[in-house]
Amino acid sequence: MRIRFAIVAGLAAAILAAGCTGQPLSTREEGTLGGAGLGAGTGAIIGAAVGHPGAGAAIGAGLGGVTGFTVGNSMQNQETANQQTQAQVQQQQQEIEQQRMQIQELRQQNETE
Repeated sequence: MRIRFAIVAGLAAAILAAGCTGQPLSTREEGTLGGAGLGAGTGAIIGAAVGHPGAGAAIGAGLGGVTGFTVGNSMQNQETANQQTQAQVQQQQQEIEQQRMQIQELRQQNETE
């Protein structure tokens, strides 16, 4: 019973700490919390079927949290890569526009000479 209470208290403290940061959750954090919640629910259902819902919830929360973290981390890395690519595209578009203006100026100079 003490172990179950410690696990529940630890999860509650982690959720409260995450809620107190004042910043929105990252994709990685959302994945971890979602996976842990889904795993805990599934683990509790399976654990209830065998007579140990607390242990099932704890095991499910752990496995779900790890899986959620892995998926969330992958998604966050992809988002970061997409943002970097978008920044590069914008920079290149600005350079292209500057070069067009330079070409136009050179043409005008050649026409006046």
